[in-house]
Formats: sequence, C-alpha cells, structure tokens
Amino acid sequence: MIFLFISGPEIMVILLIVVMVFGADKIPEIARGLGKGIRQVKDATNDIKREIKDSSEKIGIDTDIRKNVTKEIDAVKDNIDDLTGPIKRQF
Repeated sequence: MIFLFISGPEIMVILLIVVMVFGADKIPEIARGLGKGIRQVKDATNDIKREIKDSSEKIGIDTDIRKNVTKEIDAVKDNIDDLTGPIKRQF
C-alpha cells in the first residue's frame, strides 16, 4: 500500500512514534479533534459554495460548467460526424 509516497513500514514507524509521544490513551482524543476539524473545514467549504451559487443565480450568471462543456463536446461530435459521414470505413 502506497499513500502519498509512503509505504506500509514507514506508516507503521510513524504510528509507533505517535503512540510513544502522545500515549495510547490520547490517540482517540486526537482522532476526534482531527475529525471535528476536517468536518468544520468541509462545512465551511460547502457554505462558501452555496453562497457563490446563490449570488450567481441572483445576478444571472450560469455556473453549470458541465452543461456547457457537454454542449460543446456534442457540437464537435456532430461536426466530425458531418465531415466523416461519407468517408465511413467498411470492414
């Protein structure tokens, strides 16, 4: 298992050092704190996304990039089909 260019034995050494420094009884507390911190960052990110979406909808800006990209890709496909239509390969 490779995670961020760190292999399994290296992760085990890091975990061993964490246990030695903080003690086994503090690790669940640290994990809970990290979990809460990650949750707060995720909630803040979602709030920012929602604010941007709401503001853009009020102003009238289209934020659905996926729809625009799909539309352009379909247009290119249609152009290619029109161009290669009479030149279809036969097997």
